[in-house]
Amino acid sequence: MSTTLQAAPARVAPRRSAPATGVWLVATLAVLVLAAATSVAFGARSVGWNDVVAALAGQEETVAQAAVASRIPRTVLAMVVGAALGMAGAVLQGLTRNPLADPAILGVTWGASLAVVTGIVFFGLSSATGYVWFAIVGSAGAAVLMHVIGSLGRGGATPLKLALAGAAITAAFSSLVSAILLPRLDVMDRFRFWQIGGVGGANTATTLQVLPFLLLGALLCLVTARGLNSLALGEDVAAGLGESVTRTRVLAGSGAVLLCGAATALAGPIGFVGLVVPHACRLLIGLDHRRLLPFSALTGAVLLTVSDVVGRVVARPSEIDVGIVTAVVGAPVFIAIVRRQKARAL
Repeated sequence: MSTTLQAAPARVAPRRSAPATGVWLVATLAVLVLAAATSVAFGARSVGWNDVVAALAGQEETVAQAAVASRIPRTVLAMVVGAALGMAGAVLQGLTRNPLADPAILGVTWGASLAVVTGIVFFGLSSATGYVWFAIVGSAGAAVLMHVIGSLGRGGATPLKLALAGAAITAAFSSLVSAILLPRLDVMDRFRFWQIGGVGGANTATTLQVLPFLLLGALLCLVTARGLNSLALGEDVAAGLGESVTRTRVLAGSGAVLLCGAATALAGPIGFVGLVVPHACRLLIGLDHRRLLPFSALTGAVLLTVSDVVGRVVARPSEIDVGIVTAVVGAPVFIAIVRRQKARAL
């Protein structure tokens, strides 16, 4: 069986009617609300509904109420990070025309992780604001390096070469992270769970500090949605339609880097969300990035919130980090995409 990831001939995306898209949007919002309520009500500790109501009213007089109160910022963080990774994955797949593009697979997430760990060990970083600047620089550096390596040789930056370059960067950067942390047991103990990816250490103040970076990244991605639609037809066609290919690539890539860097600074490297979510959304609403990007954000929030709940419930009284749960969910999807015959760029 042969599998190719080379760019496919330009094709027109099947359009979904506005009513159908509206139905899926309302349904996704309803599922997100339900997932958030479930995240607050269920966790490693069993609590009663009276404790849930009391905690939502601001009371923390009992251990159960305090446990529920601690789940609120955790739930918000899971939704924010999931939305960022879902949208970033859709943008990266659109930019590279590669169905396997994902912030973790392309090395962007691990570039942020390496930068953050370097800042912690060598520069004494201890705040979310410091993390996010290093994470964004690391994400940008990894993205540029991935594109440079993928552009070498005949044919330029093909989807297959970009995927291979990203896989090599991921392996190299993850090894460097381990090499930096292993001699520093104090830092290793503090951040070993952060490396896996999780939202257990959430607090409202930290999320608010990073939120402006996430909003700016989302805005940059959304304003390039029409340009991403043009790029799906090929660079020559996009240029013929009056689209500035370079501007679209720079703005969309910058938005994806901001989203990946800020999300990694908050929750560590979480994989497969940016891979699974855009594919699921395209099946429901089509390929129009003007709808795909916000829908991917909502679906990513749902996926990460539900994954966090599953990790807390199945391992009671302990818990499984959300990065492990998303890997369990995403790995089969990744294998299925790779095994598809004649896999084509988007």
